[in-house]
Amino acid sequence: MSTVYSVDVTIRAPVAATEVTDRVVDAVEHVFPGVTVEEHPGEVRATTHSLESFSERLHEAEILDSARMTFLQTLSGDTFTFRLNKQAAYAGRLTFAVGDPAELGDIEVEVTVRDPDPETYVDHVAPPTEDGVPIDPADRRDER
Repeated sequence: MSTVYSVDVTIRAPVAATEVTDRVVDAVEHVFPGVTVEEHPGEVRATTHSLESFSERLHEAEILDSARMTFLQTLSGDTFTFRLNKQAAYAGRLTFAVGDPAELGDIEVEVTVRDPDPETYVDHVAPPTEDGVPIDPADRRDER
């Protein structure tokens, strides 16, 4: 039986005067396929209710530990936040932004977890690893 998650994900990316809005939209959609995108003056906003595709990308890029650390460090109440490098996202790569925002700005993501608790959702999106391999409780049960 699979768990049903209730989350609200808000994504914002600035559009600099030197940028083409469609490229910023592409950057967001490369990282978060299927999001609902709205274009606003100087900014692109998107929403979704799932990070399944994003989680798959984290697994493929083998950056679960970095993602998990970022999510848990920014967790406040039922919400965690993170930033992604916009130029890397346009190229189809996941790179967490640290420090001051890049010259063209970063993709800012806010995740509010309604159900279950935020820690359980972080475990789902970016599970803990052992020697770089995700630890999945279901797999452990199957081995018994």
